[in-house]
Amino acid sequence: MRKPLVSTLAAALFGAAALTGIAAAPAAAADSGKAAPKAAPSFEGTVALSNCSGSVVKLKDSKPGDPALVLSNGHCLQEGMPGAGEVVVNKKTSRDFTLLNADGSDAGKVHSDKIAYATMTDTDISVYETTSTYREIKQKYGIDALKLDAKHPRQGRDITVVSGYWKETYRCAVDGFAHRLKEADWTWKDSIRYTMACQTKGGTSGSPVIDNATGKVIGVNNTHNEDGERCTLNNPCEVDKNGNVTVRHLNAYGQQTYLINPCFGRGNQLDLDARGCVLPEPKK
Repeated sequence: MRKPLVSTLAAALFGAAALTGIAAAPAAAADSGKAAPKAAPSFEGTVALSNCSGSVVKLKDSKPGDPALVLSNGHCLQEGMPGAGEVVVNKKTSRDFTLLNADGSDAGKVHSDKIAYATMTDTDISVYETTSTYREIKQKYGIDALKLDAKHPRQGRDITVVSGYWKETYRCAVDGFAHRLKEADWTWKDSIRYTMACQTKGGTSGSPVIDNATGKVIGVNNTHNEDGERCTLNNPCEVDKNGNVTVRHLNAYGQQTYLINPCFGRGNQLDLDARGCVLPEPKK
């Protein structure tokens, strides 16, 4: 995880463009990792943020006339990273996203004036409500939203991390799941561990993790152990059920997204009290 919106030595490394919003993405899509499967996920529906990646996502019960949602990381908020235990709900904001076509070219802009939900506790997600409906995006740009899988990801499945910021894809597989993933002050539950072919970098934060077989989003890319350090910023460590710590140098991780589905009801409105919703709630 590369902390956005700061000016530190770490930010001056290869991820600096992503952290400051400098236009450094190549004109054409580039691939990293394993060879593409026959029906590789495209860039359609992904977005570029000023400092991260993201995607327009449709939930299990979303309707064409509902306001479209954009999924990214909690640590990608313009306002700064939420602290441990902090949950942001229905907060006013103003943010534009560059929507991408299937070939990685820019289709246009979508706008949000509300952060529906964001946190870095138990998971690392942000969900923005846009001012456009799914139908309007389809009519204006010819682009469909990505579907969010309602089921837990499966180990061994081939996946693609699609970065709208860099216009790059990273292809690998689900290596397994970390009981707890700890990085600096934050701890995440049941994180997706990728096989080593996915060597993500600064700016890929918030990218959708897509199951190649179904084309559905199973996670959101969020961190990578860069230096082999133990549980420090940009160096997450795994903690098992017995408290044993494992450091996997250069391994990258994502956060599962099936948990989002039960927490949004009619009209794509957040309902943390809904049956089956286990996302963290704001402190009362």
